Amino acid sequence: MNQPHVEAPPGAVHQPHVEAPPGAVERSDAVGPPDVVDRPLDRGSPDDFRRERTLDVLIPTRNRAAELAVTLSGLAAQEGVPGFGVAVSDQSDGAPAFRHPAVATMARVLRHRGHPVLLTRRLPRRGLAEHRAYLLDRSTARYVLCLDDDVWLEPGTLHRLVTAITELDCGFVGNAVHGLSYLDDVRPQTHRHYEEWSGPPVPETVRPGTLEWQRATIHSAANLLHVTGRLTLPAGAWRAYKVSWIGGCVLYDRVRLVEAGGFDFWRRLPEGHQGEDVAAQLAVLARYGGAGILPSGAYHLESPTTVTERDVEAWELVLADADAPTRSAEAHPGAADTHAGAGAHPGAVRPAR
Repeated sequence: MNQPHVEAPPGAVHQPHVEAPPGAVERSDAVGPPDVVDRPLDRGSPDDFRRERTLDVLIPTRNRAAELAVTLSGLAAQEGVPGFGVAVSDQSDGAPAFRHPAVATMARVLRHRGHPVLLTRRLPRRGLAEHRAYLLDRSTARYVLCLDDDVWLEPGTLHRLVTAITELDCGFVGNAVHGLSYLDDVRPQTHRHYEEWSGPPVPETVRPGTLEWQRATIHSAANLLHVTGRLTLPAGAWRAYKVSWIGGCVLYDRVRLVEAGGFDFWRRLPEGHQGEDVAAQLAVLARYGGAGILPSGAYHLESPTTVTERDVEAWELVLADADAPTRSAEAHPGAADTHAGAGAHPGAVRPAR
């Protein structure tokens, strides 16, 4: 049972977090909430984790022990991708989520099933883009799955995604998340944005205000479940469809993601931002193409967001920088424009879940 948070007494001195050395073991005598693991938990070593393998799953988390335990349970049930790694980086306000017994148990289950697990802390917080960049740098795998800490994957999802990106040979594939509380909320007006790839995905430049940008509306609520039901796919079959971006569960070719800039744009952002996933995907999409995969095995837990300060859309800034040379050349042939700006476009809205 979760215990209520206990405020520090007046005049208490806050002790700064000190990163534990590689291979450190979390013990029960550390300061934290009462519902923490009372058995030693090996956090793993970054050097030992950085090994060549097919897949690493990268999970940034904050203040979500229950959700993270569910997310890890979904990963523990995956088959068909032997030895994939799992890296969790925690930025919780108090004790890290992996000190909760449920999270610690799922980390042990993953290791028991042959999956390397790295549990880290990344403080102070500098925003989600920096957090994802930090996790990406922990991996040398061929593919990396950027998975949110509130997404449960049904069995077979990882195998299907890895199969898809291998066959399609593109920059990324993804499973948009289902919101099952919207199962009875059918929105046929969004279904028209579903368009399958007839061959391997090709590079696309997608911008706000275009029909291509509106593809993301199919990922709201339970729209994708309704589209999938209409297709009546045979068992084991999957389809690749055109996307602008996908939230929550995206599998990248790691080298191609890095070549497209990864999440290094974090240095140009304030801490309070969102849309870092959109920015990275648009960059990869323009170079290598990408696709959504049906059926999706990703389910959103529909918990309240922990990203409460998000005044800046990361993709707006990144697109402004990317498009500045083009706009400058059109307005002043042969001249460089040093004053790029971007305003929010009426169509540039993250679909609500």
